[in-house]
Amino acid sequence: MRLDHAALIVSDAEAARDFYVGVLGLEELPRPANFAFPGLWVAIGDGQLHLIGEAEPGRTRETHPGYRAGELATGYASHFAIEVDDLAAFLAGVAERGGTVAGGPRPRGDGVLQAYVTDPDGNVVELMESGVRVTGDEPELGTPTA
Repeated sequence: MRLDHAALIVSDAEAARDFYVGVLGLEELPRPANFAFPGLWVAIGDGQLHLIGEAEPGRTRETHPGYRAGELATGYASHFAIEVDDLAAFLAGVAERGGTVAGGPRPRGDGVLQAYVTDPDGNVVELMESGVRVTGDEPELGTPTA
């Protein structure tokens, strides 16, 4: 088995395109011609992320009311992760293209450095770099309080 794609409902497909293609730099893929609803597909490595435009205004916010600042700062939220080669350089590019970091970067404790960004609807994306030196001084990661 392998994961083929993940899907997120978004309130505005164009705003999602601006974020996923414009800010994160993901490649937009063609959708089937018979898809009559708004949305877009993007490639993430060998997998895909399908962004589905909401069918009813306000439905996205109704089903996903958002996360608290402390949850975003620690990644204590439903999210998916994208591995990048150089997290610092990638985050600099995100900032140059108008994105902001909601949490991190911070060591996970197992050789991974992680940071979090959110799309216009508050969906959380973890950006991670593997192969980071483990020092033993990594902070304890617990449940956020606020």
